Amino acid sequence: VRATGGTVVAAGGCFDLLHAGHVGLLQAARRIGDCLVVCVNSDPSVRRRKGEGRPVNPLADRVRVLRALACVDAVAVFDEDTPERLLAELRPDVWVKGGDYAGAELPEAALLEEWGGQAVLLPYLNGRSSTALMARAAEGAR
Repeated sequence: VRATGGTVVAAGGCFDLLHAGHVGLLQAARRIGDCLVVCVNSDPSVRRRKGEGRPVNPLADRVRVLRALACVDAVAVFDEDTPERLLAELRPDVWVKGGDYAGAELPEAALLEEWGGQAVLLPYLNGRSSTALMARAAEGAR
């Protein structure tokens, strides 16, 4: 993509229970550039971030579902708590996060500036989260 002057976009997250908010974010991220690489947390990384009982779906399943989306060109996995090492390897032109980070400084922004990349916040689809989905499912099971 870079060899032809294209723009590499990366987006990241746990993507534990893929929902409309995830899909909308990934579709919007792909429209920004010429390819989209999704950086996904490994199972131990998700557990450290979200707690015991997470992820609900194991890494192989999350990767398979992400790769099946037409807007996703590649999936890369990281084991650390943040994707900074992976981003330094990939060096995307644009790093995308959902608007749920609004008001907070993206920790990866300074890293992207090192190679001229930029961090972008895209609108967040309110009320959509894996945690909320799990809570609704648990309520329905009672």
